[in-house]
Amino acid sequence: MNERIKVYEEKMTKTMKNLEEELQSVRAGRANPHVLDKVTVDYYGTPTPIASAASVSVPEARMIQIQPWEPKMVKPIVKAIQKSDIGINPSDDGRVIRLIFPELNEERRKQLVKDVKKKGEQAKVACRNIRRDGNDMLKKAKKAEDVSEDDIKDAEEELQKITDKFIKKVDDAVEAKTKELMTI
Repeated sequence: MNERIKVYEEKMTKTMKNLEEELQSVRAGRANPHVLDKVTVDYYGTPTPIASAASVSVPEARMIQIQPWEPKMVKPIVKAIQKSDIGINPSDDGRVIRLIFPELNEERRKQLVKDVKKKGEQAKVACRNIRRDGNDMLKKAKKAEDVSEDDIKDAEEELQKITDKFIKKVDDAVEAKTKELMTI
């Protein structure tokens, strides 16, 4: 029975990893190179992450500097950043691209916190859906096989414990990101 539950635990782990990646891309007034993770640039006909086409560094607390490997990639990278949803207008000098992060005002911070909580809720719903799928699988196993009522009950309890553990992890991640956003 445990090997069946492991599948659902792995799915919840993937959900948590996805949430952590999404939370990393939320900018908190400080320069974080992860905001560029989902931005791709056309590099010789292939959509390529910016970090694979350029050197990305954080020389100051509120600035990201992007140095393309090839000078002709400056304009395509600038266009890719402008098309993305990170909300920062890049400036370039023909060789280096700079992203300057403005201080977040109170209203923007509250909006970002709301977005973070929404992402957290979506992750919790995903975990609960995974639990439901696991419980459905257990009910089918009960009908199809010679699995005792006690084994099914134990497996359901184990699945609930796993779900509770991941819900707590989601809450902790959302709380940490909220604290980061509200810190001036």
